[in-house]
Amino acid sequence: MLGAYFLCLIVSLVTYSDLRTYLDTILSGEILFAIKLSLVTATVASVFAMAIAVPAAYALSRFDFPGKHIVDSLLDLPIFISPVAIGAMILIFFNSNTGAAVEKVFPFVFEVQGIVLAQFTIVSALAVRLMKSTFDGIDTRYENVSRTLGLSKTKSFFKVTLPLAKNGLIAAAVITWARAIGEFGATVTLAGATPMKTETLPVAIQLSFATADIHKAAAVILVLMIISGIALVALRTISFKEVMP
Repeated sequence: MLGAYFLCLIVSLVTYSDLRTYLDTILSGEILFAIKLSLVTATVASVFAMAIAVPAAYALSRFDFPGKHIVDSLLDLPIFISPVAIGAMILIFFNSNTGAAVEKVFPFVFEVQGIVLAQFTIVSALAVRLMKSTFDGIDTRYENVSRTLGLSKTKSFFKVTLPLAKNGLIAAAVITWARAIGEFGATVTLAGATPMKTETLPVAIQLSFATADIHKAAAVILVLMIISGIALVALRTISFKEVMP
C-alpha cells in the first residue's frame, strides 16, 4: 500500500510536464548552476564529514574514556534537532565574539562555504553513527591477532580494520553524500537563498515555489530523484557484494 502511494507521487511528478519542458528547465543556466553547486558542496562536506567520522566512530566503538556517553549524546544532536535550528545555532555562533573573528578571516554567512559548513554539520553525526555500526560489527579478534604478530595499533587499524570496514565505509560515504545533497534547512538559514550564488537544488525548489513556478520546481525535484536513485543503486550494489560469497 505504501509502495503504491509513493509510486503515485512519482508518476504525478513525471507526468506533470512534458519532456521538452523538463529538459529546457534542467538545462537552463540557473538549474545547471544549482546542480553543480550541490554536487561540489555535498562532495566537499561529505569528505570532511567522513574524515572526522572514521576516527571518531572507531574511538567510540573501541575505547572507553571519561565523558564518552556525553560525547556520544552530543553527536546525536544534529540528528534529532531540526536542521533549521542547527542553522540558526551556527548563525548565532557567528554573531558571538569568537564567531565574528572567524567570519572576518573566512566568511561563512550568506556564502558558498556556509553551505559546506551547514551540510557538514548536519551529515557528520550521521556519518559517525554509520561508521560506528560498521566498526561494532567487526570482531576485535582480528585486531588482537594482528597485534600479536607485531603490528602497532595504528598499523592494525589501517591494514586490518579499515579493509574489513571497506563496504561499510563506502556505504556510509554514499548515504552521507546523498543526505548532504538534499540538505535544506540549515543551508538556507546560514547561507541564504540567493539565486546563482547559494542556490543548491533544494533551495532552487523553494525559490521556484516562491515565484509560483511549479514546472521549474517539478524539474528540480526530478533531478534530485535521479541523484537519489543513483545513490540507491550504489547502495544496493554494495549490499549485494556483502552477501555474495
